[in-house]
Amino acid sequence: MIQRPEYIDKLKKFKDKELIKIVTGIRRCGKSTLLELYKNYLKEIGIEQEQIISVNLEDLKYNFIKNYMDLYNYINDKLKSDKKNYVFIDEIQIIPNFQKVADSLYINKNVDLYITGSNANLLSSELATLLSGRYVEIKMLPLSFKEYKETIDINDLEEVYKRYISLGSFPYTVQLEEDEISVYLGNLYNDIIIKDIMLRKGISDETMLKSVANFALDNIGNLVSINSIANTMTSDGRQINVRTVERYLEGFTESFFLYKASRYDIKGKQYLKTGEKYYVSDQGLRYFMLGRKLGDRGHILENIVYLELLRRGYEVYVGKVDDYEVDFVAINSSGKKYVQVCETLKDNENKILKRELNSLQRINDNYEKMILTMDKIPVSNEEGIIVKNALEWMLE
Repeated sequence: MIQRPEYIDKLKKFKDKELIKIVTGIRRCGKSTLLELYKNYLKEIGIEQEQIISVNLEDLKYNFIKNYMDLYNYINDKLKSDKKNYVFIDEIQIIPNFQKVADSLYINKNVDLYITGSNANLLSSELATLLSGRYVEIKMLPLSFKEYKETIDINDLEEVYKRYISLGSFPYTVQLEEDEISVYLGNLYNDIIIKDIMLRKGISDETMLKSVANFALDNIGNLVSINSIANTMTSDGRQINVRTVERYLEGFTESFFLYKASRYDIKGKQYLKTGEKYYVSDQGLRYFMLGRKLGDRGHILENIVYLELLRRGYEVYVGKVDDYEVDFVAINSSGKKYVQVCETLKDNENKILKRELNSLQRINDNYEKMILTMDKIPVSNEEGIIVKNALEWMLE
């Protein structure tokens, strides 16, 4: 199993705290494996097997659990009254009214509860309403570039990156041959589309849903709107209304297939309601659907940087300063970071570098400003703006 220390450390931090630990993320990003690693850790520090209760609701072994009372009774019967119980429930959103089980287990002082789910709406709205202030969400993504590099036996950074964006970052893919990866990603894509989106959202038109998915994948890093997607579909002879597009996009983001980056007015310090960018959770899925598009390398790098900023704990927005765009405004409790992403800065007259610097130079505050590029260059400082190689930055 691939070790995921940044996530394991978060679980260790909240061990025995009176909080439900909720691990969310796209299917197959490693949530179940994370719980297995954490259970191994518990045993290493002296927790006995009988204190650990696990249920994976996607495992046919638990097919007898049909409703929330079945789930509660199964777990309750295994609880030890004189010891701390560590309860793990995988893919809890499969069970209707699952939040009642979480609430009942939470109030039991002998229970430390850990659950996973592949649907953001279930775990951020329904559960949040019932358990406000009583849970912590650990947002999991597929392998980072750094994790991927540490997993495969290749030293050349650019070769690692080429595999990373073409074969995908799901943990299991590192064990597969290239032809097997395509089959794996195809099955995963269909699971997300059918199980996580169509069934959950009550969508019947699979062809149109996949058309909207392809449009979003083909436009990663571009400002889009619901209206523009509907208009494009309609002009191509596929009639669809704005509300339907909105429902489809909700399905993609709720299943963690896509992430939406809204716009932020840097000078006005306000969030904008129009225009957003969408990024895909794994480039392998994008390659599977669209094939290789070499002209998209800049947007692919932008997508990778966006996900890395999320991993590092930032909320990430698309920046606007006057009439210029800043690729990312990354915000956390410590402040902000401004990031421009450009595949190459090389040209004869430094026009590209001047263009990228121009947007950042219009920001009148003292937060960190950075340009990331695939160019093999040493770290430099351009009037207070750091310029560095993107792959080296991802390994920090």
